[in-house]
Amino acid sequence: MKLHSTETKQYQTVTAYDEDGVELNAIRFTDSLLVLPESEPVAWPVTSFEALTTEHFAQIDATAPDVVILGTGERQRFVHPKLTTVLTARRIGVECMDNQAACRTYNILMAEGRKVALALIIPPKA
Repeated sequence: MKLHSTETKQYQTVTAYDEDGVELNAIRFTDSLLVLPESEPVAWPVTSFEALTTEHFAQIDATAPDVVILGTGERQRFVHPKLTTVLTARRIGVECMDNQAACRTYNILMAEGRKVALALIIPPKA
């Protein structure tokens, strides 16, 4: 799905997404990644929802977001609270949703000026 452009070009904006990846400012990504509005996207070494560990959430915590939007792939899944304790201890909310909803929600929160982190799980293609 293509999204309409807005006046947020100085920020990392999701400009398109599908089941195989995501575009940020018209640059295509097909691997899991972390996205924050004012930083370049970084690789996130998660190959599947089942592979999530506390270390993955510690990597997110290092970016000091106010809220985390976790894209869990093609369908919404909920992460076990034990994995996110590093975030919840600092009162950082984690919202789980499928990747398409995560991309839309990230764009809305980013446009509102929130310090939001988008963590997308994009499984490798076989």
